[in-house]
Amino acid sequence: MQQTSSGAAKKRIWGWYFFDWASQPYHTLLVTFIFGPFFAGVAAEYFMSTGFDEQAADAQAQSMWSFALSVVGLFIGFGAPFLGALADSSGRRVPWVFGFSILYVVGAFSLWYMLPDGSNLWWGLGAFGIGFIGAEWALIFINSQLPSLASEEDTGKLSGSGFAFGYLGGILALIIMLLFFVEQAGGKTLLGLDPAFGLNASAREGTRIVGPLVAIWYAVFMIPYFLWVKDDPRGAHRPSVSAAFASLARSIKSLKSNTSLAAYLGSSMFYRDALNGLYGFGGVYAKLVLNWELTQIGVFGIIGGISAVFFSFVGGRLDSRFGPKPVIIGGIWILIAVCITIVSMSREMFFGISLAEGSQLPDIVFYICGALIGGLGGTLQAASRTLMVRHAKPEAPTESFGLYGLTGRATAFLAPFLIGVTTVMTGSARLGVSPVIGLFIIGLILLRWVKAEGDRS
Repeated sequence: MQQTSSGAAKKRIWGWYFFDWASQPYHTLLVTFIFGPFFAGVAAEYFMSTGFDEQAADAQAQSMWSFALSVVGLFIGFGAPFLGALADSSGRRVPWVFGFSILYVVGAFSLWYMLPDGSNLWWGLGAFGIGFIGAEWALIFINSQLPSLASEEDTGKLSGSGFAFGYLGGILALIIMLLFFVEQAGGKTLLGLDPAFGLNASAREGTRIVGPLVAIWYAVFMIPYFLWVKDDPRGAHRPSVSAAFASLARSIKSLKSNTSLAAYLGSSMFYRDALNGLYGFGGVYAKLVLNWELTQIGVFGIIGGISAVFFSFVGGRLDSRFGPKPVIIGGIWILIAVCITIVSMSREMFFGISLAEGSQLPDIVFYICGALIGGLGGTLQAASRTLMVRHAKPEAPTESFGLYGLTGRATAFLAPFLIGVTTVMTGSARLGVSPVIGLFIIGLILLRWVKAEGDRS
């Protein structure tokens, strides 16, 4: 019986891991390395066709993407805590994951219909937003299941391993896209082939297939999750909206007496927003500032993903040994240095020093920055999830992670909004990224009041 129970527990952990494997391509392929840069490139060309010069068109495209992410982030953030409280009042989480998975699949698949002539840019943003809402809301319930998978001492290791496994899935999906689908300037893929399945390169169908690929990938690889991760039927009962509101109100009110949790939610609100800003604009920066092709951006993504797998795995072990807080602090400091480097670099100069025409230094430096962003981003997210477990209420973990989701998304509009405003004010896509430095610093300051072991009293 013990063996059976142990086998079921291992299956449950692997089922939980498979959510990361299934969902990571939305962030890797759509947010950062394929669809985001594709949208920026299409939008920039469209604005140039209406009379904008190149720099103004780039800025307009980046600000459009940033403001769309702002709106979606607000919607995600303010729905998160109520959904978490509602799930805790019902004692069920898997049905919620299933429902939001439908949004994920429908939104991702619909990206196929965004045309490369820029005639329906808003369709692309709308479809992206629907899928992104599904991905982020499902993640709230996935995160809340972490405390039930292992002892508190092992959650860091599990969280890091989950992110590492997810990044492996993102890398594999990205490699498939680059080798067999995404067209280079000559219409061939990275292997020198025509896009697979007879897709029309001139209509950018090889790139546009990224949406359906991500949707199908998710639908297939979520099967282990739904087979192996089950709710405890003894805790299931009818959800109550009034009970959810009352519980949520109590949680928010209790923050006054829980300094560590309040400081942590505030800190993570800023540094996770900065991290999301880097993810949302890394590929866009490469496209608009360094003029990279999508295939080159994809290779950049593979390097970042491999780094993320390694760093997440090692970071999870460091988390288990030293605790999540020191890991978070170290990651933020290095990412601040990376951001300063990115803002101080263009095709023509590096920290104010002029570069020879055709210099490859910006490309080399940005590859290194990408490896650090991917690696430390994964480590930071895994350690953040662990530190939240140490602050979560054992009797209402989804509600606690709903607050975590709120603070992670309530200001999710802030980084894109500040990037958009700064881009418009400076007329520069490069300088537009600079606000994330300030967000990281605010997060670092607020960590001073966070207890490394949590404060549930």
